[in-house]
Amino acid sequence: MIELGKYQMLEVVKKTKFGLYLAKQGNAKTTVLLPSKEAPENASIGDLINVFIYKDSMDRIIATTKQVPVTVGELAVLKVKEVGKIGAFLDWGLAKDLLLPYKEQTRKLKEGDSVLISLYVDKSERLCATMKVYDLLSTDSGYKKDDIVTGFVYDKNDTLGLFVAVDNKYLAMIPKKELYTPINIGDTITARVISVREDGKLNLSLRDKAYIQISTDSEIILDKLKASGGFLPFSDSSNPEEIKDEFKLSKNAFKRAIGKLYKEGLITINDDGIRLVKK
Repeated sequence: MIELGKYQMLEVVKKTKFGLYLAKQGNAKTTVLLPSKEAPENASIGDLINVFIYKDSMDRIIATTKQVPVTVGELAVLKVKEVGKIGAFLDWGLAKDLLLPYKEQTRKLKEGDSVLISLYVDKSERLCATMKVYDLLSTDSGYKKDDIVTGFVYDKNDTLGLFVAVDNKYLAMIPKKELYTPINIGDTITARVISVREDGKLNLSLRDKAYIQISTDSEIILDKLKASGGFLPFSDSSNPEEIKDEFKLSKNAFKRAIGKLYKEGLITINDDGIRLVKK
């Protein structure tokens, strides 16, 4: 059986001016056309060719030797080419764009958006994309605490945080308490694994280990002090949300950073705020 949405080795059973007709070995009753523009030169009857099977704009099953970014059941990040009446159309390198129906979208899309999708065959035997990929993501990444990973932000929960597909295939999350800089759905991020849950899901942070991050945080505070004329109305007792808004730091990170600056003799810490030490 020739399978839609997958790569498979098919045998050349007929040659025409339009291209090559291919079939499963031992079953020449069902054939599919590989257009001449994609057919290997000097192909002969009986040769095996690895092709991807899809449907063209006339809804005919057709073969291609092109490399597509996703096959049925797999995951990939694709760009929205346009949004139409029945859904969004994604660029996947073929003449016929891939349909992402509205019912398979998890958020409103616009041209140029990047989306994490999986490929499936719908009830009408059409290849379609879905953004409902949570259950398709794996939990056996093999990553450990403090590993640096790359992932795609594919969803968010205002209470929990951001959902990330590490390597576009492993379940991960940036907890809300770790979000100190603006991150949007559709962003590709580099993060540190802060824990691996018992179920294998990864918790991530955009920040480095505290003893490394403290130098960066200290520089942020110094730059803001210099830009403000040498004084900022923030101290150990400042509201955590105000610290987050101003410095994009947690209160603990802020306290570690100003403690470092104080020990180095660069600032003074008073009840009304912090000041640069004049030299």
